[in-house]
Amino acid sequence: MDPFLELSARTGRFTFGAPRSITFGAHGKLVYFLRSTGPTDPVEGLWVLDAESGAERLLADPRQLAPSSGEIPEPERRLRERLRLWAPGIGTFALTGDGTGAVFALHGRLFRVSAKDTAPPVELPVEGPAFDPRPNTDGSRTAYVSEDALHVTPGGRITPPDRARWGMAEFAAAEELGRTRGHWWSPDGVALLAARVDESALPRRWFADPAHPERAPESFAYPQAGGPNADVQLWVFPAQGQPVRLNWDSTAFPYVSDADWASAEEVLLTVQDRLQHTVLHLSADPASGRTREISRTVHPQWVDPLPGTPCRLPDGRALTAMDTAGGAARTLAVDGVPVTGEGVQVRRFVGVHEGALLVEVGQGDPAGQQVLLLDPDGHHHRPVADGPGVHSAKASAGSLLLTSAGPDGVIRSIRTSDGKELTLRDLAQPLPMRVVPRLARVTDRALPTALVMPRHHVPGNRLPVLLDVYGGPGYQAISWEPRRWQLRQWWADHGFAVVTVDNRGTPHVSPAFTHAMFRGFSAVTLEDQVDALRSLGEAHPDLDLGRVGVRGWSYGGYLAALAVLRRPDVFHAAVAGAAPTDFRHYDTAYTERYLGLPQDEPEVYERDCLLGDAASLERPLMLVHGLADDNVHPSHSLLLSQALVSAGRPHHMLTLPGVSHMTPEGTMERIAALELAFLRDALKR
Repeated sequence: MDPFLELSARTGRFTFGAPRSITFGAHGKLVYFLRSTGPTDPVEGLWVLDAESGAERLLADPRQLAPSSGEIPEPERRLRERLRLWAPGIGTFALTGDGTGAVFALHGRLFRVSAKDTAPPVELPVEGPAFDPRPNTDGSRTAYVSEDALHVTPGGRITPPDRARWGMAEFAAAEELGRTRGHWWSPDGVALLAARVDESALPRRWFADPAHPERAPESFAYPQAGGPNADVQLWVFPAQGQPVRLNWDSTAFPYVSDADWASAEEVLLTVQDRLQHTVLHLSADPASGRTREISRTVHPQWVDPLPGTPCRLPDGRALTAMDTAGGAARTLAVDGVPVTGEGVQVRRFVGVHEGALLVEVGQGDPAGQQVLLLDPDGHHHRPVADGPGVHSAKASAGSLLLTSAGPDGVIRSIRTSDGKELTLRDLAQPLPMRVVPRLARVTDRALPTALVMPRHHVPGNRLPVLLDVYGGPGYQAISWEPRRWQLRQWWADHGFAVVTVDNRGTPHVSPAFTHAMFRGFSAVTLEDQVDALRSLGEAHPDLDLGRVGVRGWSYGGYLAALAVLRRPDVFHAAVAGAAPTDFRHYDTAYTERYLGLPQDEPEVYERDCLLGDAASLERPLMLVHGLADDNVHPSHSLLLSQALVSAGRPHHMLTLPGVSHMTPEGTMERIAALELAFLRDALKR
């Protein structure tokens, strides 16, 4: 294997050894995180940093607790997919209410560990393979999911036996709405709020993975666009008495995107209508189940989620997201009054810190991100981290974690409430290349673009162009986060001018820019990519626009196939990985948000479907798909391949046994080597 690709594979794309899932505990005095022992070790353990002494300690080493070959239960495996985790070890953990201990599941076993002493983790008794454990306030009881039921240890099963799944997030919530959990302890540690998910009306998706021929075919319930969704209810299980269902109009508002306790006497939840035009923030009485509306956010196209909102501030006022006039900027509103203007694009509400609103924002360059403190009355704001790069934050009890990323790497620094400055050790492999892409905003739409050239390029030598893209909603490809540029530099050093374009519909430019994809993916995406490519070609004469390849994964795979099928005059070869070729077969929450219901908008779905374009293929096309992909089912690529065969159009089809949507370390690197050979031959360089 190529030396760079081999290093990338061995180091988990330069992530093994880096701390993640960083969480404050004990009122900011302890900092918990997951990290492996070094750059080639994929197995993550649970660590704690004492903010007073600065000392780190390994609380739980998974190698000492469970065999590495143990089978991961199906719900935990799917949660890892939703959280984009593929490394073994401790995938997630949850803290006790006082933040002095944690619980975690490992290969279906349940463990509790305390940071107050040096005792090893204690295994807790369970009634089956445990998943998503959550301790109560003092850690005396732990709730967990096993075999679709919610249990407590000590105590046993608390949910009734029925056809529903209890205590976990359904597919739509976990994959598209940002909610990955399904049960919550009350602040006094006595009652449990639990989701009941009935998926009996949903069709099943089946997998028979050649990588594991000894296993029976697997299936799971999938909410397909235009079809039924899971029936989601929320129930309170008190210490004594009968369970209480929380009541809202779940027919009109079927999606539960957030839920938690505000106090032992109040539950807060966020619900959305199916097309996500309206988001309600509700207060619920756990004793009676009655709900009342706190805030309502409405958008004629869709309410774009802003993490951390809606919520209620400590003084009781409602914090919501809103767009400024004409969709020029995303802002926060306190009781409906905006607190920022058009010069600030709010990306996330972190929390309240030092009496102000701690937020992550974009100011000017969409590739960067800053951290600000905003006065909730809108009078002023103060920068916390506003230098070049991508900055993010977490806060607790006056302590602050800042993560700053740029071409020179990532730094994670902690400022404690008493003024100490600490740095979390990063044991990951240093990035082998310092990549500074050439960023530019092009066309009358000010499309963000990036260009990476070979490090030893000689001006005047014309290069084939590789468009390395995503282009879909919810993901910004052009960012100063440094790891994403390593593979692009590798492609450039193999003789390509590598171009990336964030077309309209992608986030963090403006609400109007994002909402341009309303009721149609293909036209906006392709128009912007073509126009941006031509604009860059005019500015950089070494880009040979007579030899343009395109590669992408997921929506980027859709865009790659779309490009050669509909614009063969511009794009001359494509590698389309895990491409959703017909959005009528994709999920409800994502697809309907942008395209509407298939039965209401049949012409929209037909325009965005690739199957009818098969006969027009005249350029080399490689389709790549993992046979264990539970996000974009492998049938998407297989149907396009079948249509191409029926139309007599030759193409390449690469199937990957055992590979899901998020490819594990080593797989993407092996694919890259095959892609390189394919594109070199196709573009005759």
